[in-house]
Amino acid sequence: MSEKETKDAAIVKASASETRRNRRSAFMQKIGTVAALLILCIILSIASSNFMTVSNVMNILKQTAVNALISAGMLIVLITAGIDLSVGANAISCSCFMGLLLMKNVTNSFVLIVACLAFGAFIGWLNGMMLTRMHLPHPFVSTLGMKNILCGVALLLTGTKMVSQFPGGVTALGAASWFKAGNFPGIPVCFIVVILIFIVYHFFLNRTPLGRQIYCIGGNPEAARLSGINSNNVLTFCYSLSGLMCGIAGLVLVGRTGIANPASAIQPYDTDAIAACIIGGASFMGGKGTIWGTLIGALIISVIRNGLTLLNAQSDIQYIVIGAVIIIAVFIDVTREAMEAKSRKLAAE
Repeated sequence: MSEKETKDAAIVKASASETRRNRRSAFMQKIGTVAALLILCIILSIASSNFMTVSNVMNILKQTAVNALISAGMLIVLITAGIDLSVGANAISCSCFMGLLLMKNVTNSFVLIVACLAFGAFIGWLNGMMLTRMHLPHPFVSTLGMKNILCGVALLLTGTKMVSQFPGGVTALGAASWFKAGNFPGIPVCFIVVILIFIVYHFFLNRTPLGRQIYCIGGNPEAARLSGINSNNVLTFCYSLSGLMCGIAGLVLVGRTGIANPASAIQPYDTDAIAACIIGGASFMGGKGTIWGTLIGALIISVIRNGLTLLNAQSDIQYIVIGAVIIIAVFIDVTREAMEAKSRKLAAE
């Protein structure tokens, strides 16, 4: 074996070892995150007698569904060491695109749903193409620009008006509940869909070659290159998938509210999604993150927002608290990265 082949094999082996180390770290992170969620629930249960009621818990699950779906797409992007700041505006634009079709007398639920999903995936594909084909320096710049474009597009699609009266087939995902019995309001269909999608995500990320390639691109780009991975195609796929998840989230939003509201494009869906991923163990440095950790992170964000509402906290206080949570999550991420880098350096010596 030549010296170059030996070096390449060593890099690939190091990448595999790094992946195993990251998974162990993610498992420990998940345990800590679950504990934080439980402690938070206990505190809020003591602070408000309405927190642990069945109806409020089901409401939390509904609130979690939108953020969890958007966060699932964000996670894939973060694993590649990228970011997508357009996810919130994309989800709202998807709903507004359905609103445009509805105003054009398109009332077939199947057509509206397919159009919504296709619109979201197309925007995600554009984000991926800007990164891989136009070679823009960082997805932060391109997706931030796309976010602003979509805020305007959402307003243009509906003429700045809110659109309502969507057919039942469109609103069912966000409005319906299953397993109703007596006083039990039922489990929201949107959260059941989230669980099903997350099971598919878990299998995809951990059991398929493409899933392993996504982790490899984010964790060790050099090993990915030496392994013959087409990074451009994988990145384009990841951003397209993020856009598709925005389309599903847009459907849930329409079902929950009954309207397509273009003004909602400025809501902090993107920051909530980033916070959920980072709290769940993902890293801005790439190569890390699990779908179940992301779900726990999304639950924590929803629990905090719901608890503050029950405690009659004003919206400005809620923004301050969520902002502080994001800063703490990023600080933990940076600290964790520094400690792991130090550990790897000591191991190498």
